[in-house]
Amino acid sequence: MNHRDTVDNVISDRVVDAAFAVHSKLGPGLLESVYERCLIRALRDRGLALKSQIFLPVEFEGLVLPTGLRLDLVVENSVIVEIKAVEVLLPVHKAQLLTYLRLSGFRVGLLIMFNVPLIKSGITRIVLGELSVPPW
Repeated sequence: MNHRDTVDNVISDRVVDAAFAVHSKLGPGLLESVYERCLIRALRDRGLALKSQIFLPVEFEGLVLPTGLRLDLVVENSVIVEIKAVEVLLPVHKAQLLTYLRLSGFRVGLLIMFNVPLIKSGITRIVLGELSVPPW
């Protein structure tokens, strides 16, 4: 494990801790925007720098869409956090985060689904280069 991996792990752990704090206080059933604002507060209270609602340009064969994608949070310029509060997490939500990672150049992302009874079952960590690939 290199230094960047260690830093990413520490940041991810602190984001997860903040998500636990938000979920334990609020529970499931609120809007994504509420969880986002509260998570931002919890992360800043933990001394983490972050940016929210960051536009990520999409480029395709010379076409540049300056506001092609919007990342919920980028923590410590290292970890993308995608927040969900939907009824059911779908495979497209993980694909969305994976695409954000691939197009942004970041390696680590957290998909946090707040609409669950236990937050630990709603957190998915994705690291580029460590995804399992189906055998076919």
